[in-house]
Amino acid sequence: MLNNSEPEKDKIYTIRNFLPLIILGAIIILFTLIKQMLYGLNLNNAMYDFMGSFFIIFSSFKIINLRGFAVAYSSYDIIAKRYLAYAYTYPFLELTLGICYLMRFQLIIASWVTLLLMIISSIGVAHELAQKKQIVCACLGAVFKIPMTYVTLAEDIIMGTMAFIMLIQYYLS
Repeated sequence: MLNNSEPEKDKIYTIRNFLPLIILGAIIILFTLIKQMLYGLNLNNAMYDFMGSFFIIFSSFKIINLRGFAVAYSSYDIIAKRYLAYAYTYPFLELTLGICYLMRFQLIIASWVTLLLMIISSIGVAHELAQKKQIVCACLGAVFKIPMTYVTLAEDIIMGTMAFIMLIQYYLS
């Protein structure tokens, strides 16, 4: 089993390792599609709904075992390594962002904060991946033991890209 203190060497991951992530991703996509079908297709609204539900669901898993999340997250995040309080605060930042996106409240601020958080997170994840460390991803808190892979980096980049697109659209309109 993966943990942050005893990495497994040469572990081969299967789809089973990522099943919780796949199921939650499918639920988030389904929610987004249903809302689009009910209220009309709009790419911006789809991104807000996707990001809002993503942040709320993922932050919930982090909050369930806040201490476990903070310890896992501080093993690779560049800010949480130095300031453990940031790791304890991070799930509540995500929860707030999720609420903002779903309520369409302060979207510019939410998008700037999301972009900043995703850049910071991507740096830490990329660093750990470059060092070929095999640690648990804290994306779903300490509830599930999902290995940190390029899937983790892709999540951060996709969320950051969507926030960036929202900001460009705002400033160009």
